[in-house]
Parts: sequence; structure tokens; C-alpha cells
Amino acid sequence: MHRYIFLWYNVRQNMPFDRHKLHYRLLLGTSAVLRVLPRRVALTLAWLLHFPALFILAPRVREARRRIATIVSDQKTVKRAARISLRNTLFNAVEMMSVGKFKLDYLNSIAKGLPEAVAKLRALSEESGGRGIVITLPHCGNWDLAGSMCCLSGLPIFSVAGKQRNPYINDWINKSRGGHGMTILERGDSAIMQIIRRLKSGEMFAILPDTRNFTPDLSVPFLGGDANVARGMAAFAWQAKVPVFPIVIRRVGWMKFDIKSFPEIAPDYSAQKEAEILRITRETLAIFDREIRATPEQWFWYNKRWVLEPVQQVS
Repeated sequence: MHRYIFLWYNVRQNMPFDRHKLHYRLLLGTSAVLRVLPRRVALTLAWLLHFPALFILAPRVREARRRIATIVSDQKTVKRAARISLRNTLFNAVEMMSVGKFKLDYLNSIAKGLPEAVAKLRALSEESGGRGIVITLPHCGNWDLAGSMCCLSGLPIFSVAGKQRNPYINDWINKSRGGHGMTILERGDSAIMQIIRRLKSGEMFAILPDTRNFTPDLSVPFLGGDANVARGMAAFAWQAKVPVFPIVIRRVGWMKFDIKSFPEIAPDYSAQKEAEILRITRETLAIFDREIRATPEQWFWYNKRWVLEPVQQVS
């Protein structure tokens, strides 16, 4: 008996447990199941899951409510917004696990305003002499699905994403996001020149600027406070000489979306560079602030990088 225990121990020592692979295999299995289920059935499973999630993630839910209460006074509305925001997060995850089966005709049928937004983007690109556009959107609706909508509509779109701790899941997420042709660049210094080069060559850069920057950068009014956000959105537009095009996508019920596009914000080269970068950022975040206040349940309130959390000043 002791011999078998000794042999088992040695096998375990030589074959260490790889939780990254386990999580990845669980993700693959879940994704395979969701792909064969009708979308409504898959969303129903996510809806059922969001009820226990409200209790399991109780500290995060309380924090989300605290954040929402900074712009909403009615407690009933605060609780509803926190619950629907969590539910929509699960809906988004389910949809991205099966995003490969979505076709353009189907997306056009469930996304009101998609053809109009695509037409505006094409017209803007032509007006700028074939240069690209900085497409900016907040964490509302299903922002990842918006990339597939653009790709399937024939727009050359790319984005930047941070690297996940699990390398297998990192590759899977990027593959899912780029499943319809969207290029995903890894965040870092090496991506900066690629972004500018791609914009100048006519590609469209999708960016979500409504998160707190890791280090002090631009301070802009947002959701009742002063948010420290990155200058990248406006700086890339200035450097590549392209406009910023704000879009807000909302989920309507369970199955549909509404895409609302806004007038482009173009750099003014008669003004000072730093002032223009701040102006473009302020105007964009002001649009998002107004839209989030109108439908707070649509925004992702559970982001660990809380946009109004102070950052440590660099000495």
C-alpha cells in the first residue's frame, strides 16, 4: 500500500496541476454547448445564473450600487440598474462564446441603426481622403459584438486589448473578438506606432475610453466626479489626422440592440495640441456621461478599474 502511495505522489510531483488548462477546457466545453443552443435558450440560462450571481458576488453588487447612487437618487432604480448590468454582462459573455455563428443579415435584424452607422463611417473615411477613424464607445450594450458588426459590414476595424493572465484564455478571447476579421493588437508601447500607421492607411480603430488610466493623465468631468482617463483616443486622432466618431450601443430587452451614433469630433489644428486632446476627450466623455445617466442599467458598473477611483501621483 505504501508503495502505491509513493508512486502516486511521484506522479503528482512530475505532473503538476495546470489550472490554466483546466479553466480553458471548461471554457471550451461551455462555448461548444452554447454554440448549438438557440440564442434565446442560451440567454435564458444566463438569466437564471444571474440570480445566484447576485448573492455570490454580493460585495461587488454593493459596490456597483454605491457607484450608481452617485448619479441616481432613487434606491429602487439603483438596485434595478445594478441587477440588469450584471445580467447584461452574463448575456454578453454568452453571446461572445457563440459569436462565430452570427451573420450580417441577422445582426442587421437585431441591431437598429447599424446600417446608418456603417454608412456614416464610410462617408467620413471618404471625406478624410481614405484615412481611418477612431471609433469610440462606452462599456454599454455588447461592446465586443459591435466589432463583429463592423467587420461583417465590411469595415476594416482593429482594436487593442490587454493580456489576460491565462495565456490559453487570452488567445481564445482574441480569436473570438477577431472571429469575423477584427485585428486585436496587444496593449503596449509596440502597439502605438501600429495604431497610427493603420489609421493613416484607412483602418478604423475601436477604443473604449471610459475606464480609469493606471497613471495620472487627463482629468475630465464624468459621472459626477473627476475621472483620470487616458489621452490615447484623442492623441491617436490628432497624430493620424482623423476624426473621433462616438457610438453608444444599448441592449433592448434580451435579443436586440439600438446603435446611436453622434457627430464626429475632428481635431482643430489651429489650436494647441494639448488643449485639443483635452477638448476631444472632454466632449466624448460628456456624450457618454449623458447617455449613461439616461439608461444607467446599460453601463458596466462592475469594472475593477473604477473610473472615479483616484490614482497615485507619480513623484
